[in-house]
Amino acid sequence: MIDGVLVGAVYGLAAMGLSLIWGVMDVINLTHGAMIALGMFCMYLLFAAVHINAYVLLLPTIGFGLIIGLVVYWMAVHWVVGRSMLMSLLSTFAVNMMVIGIGTAVWSTSPYNVNFVLPGITIGAYTFTGNHIAAAISAVVIALALQLFLYHTRTGKAIRAVADNREAAELMGISSTAVLSIAFAIGIALACTSGALVSTLFPFTILSGSVYQLKSFVVTILAGLGKPFGALVAGVLLGLLEGVVTPFIAVSWIPLIEFGLFVVVLVAFPQGIFGKRATA
Repeated sequence: MIDGVLVGAVYGLAAMGLSLIWGVMDVINLTHGAMIALGMFCMYLLFAAVHINAYVLLLPTIGFGLIIGLVVYWMAVHWVVGRSMLMSLLSTFAVNMMVIGIGTAVWSTSPYNVNFVLPGITIGAYTFTGNHIAAAISAVVIALALQLFLYHTRTGKAIRAVADNREAAELMGISSTAVLSIAFAIGIALACTSGALVSTLFPFTILSGSVYQLKSFVVTILAGLGKPFGALVAGVLLGLLEGVVTPFIAVSWIPLIEFGLFVVVLVAFPQGIFGKRATA
């Protein structure tokens, strides 16, 4: 169960990127899974090259994600912001298929893993792996850093202003185009970073990101759009759910339970658990 909570923190980090982009730009980013997979391979290649503590390599992975995010934004997203939702779905899906196609050609669909292990902690009859603990701590630290950035920096406040009212923000002298590109880049960086963390826990392929993309959608709806830190909490709750039910049912039933919860929350809390309630 505790392992589920630790992995859930990584789920939450993955969902934070999707939530940020969706909440600020009203764009459903279907490249999310592919970016998670790119983060996995970024960590794999960096670790194979330098063989240092894998969690130190999160810093260059974040930089890689920011650069990729800016490229994808100007290549495929900028032109569909403010247009119909279908346009953004088609545009980001096309980039998703390009990344998966190129990744499959380069790395095939064979499983890879980052061969790095931290010593675990044993408490009584239970042993918690060092990688799970380090990944969860890293996810929480990054989430807190994002929260501080959004609420205590000029750029972060500009992102929130554009998310609340783009036209009013522009009247106040904020360049919405620049802000949206930064927000998208941060969202992609979060996706890549979560993928890098996952790569230290489980084997992966270029197709592995799709699983975490689906979990990210569930977590985002649970938390509410534009609630990045709420996404972290919802991710932990989802991981806790997985940890509780896994000993009693087949793993193949987990997605059914998660999406059942998704539907229940969507009906009971349309704005998400942490979203603003509609007032009469």
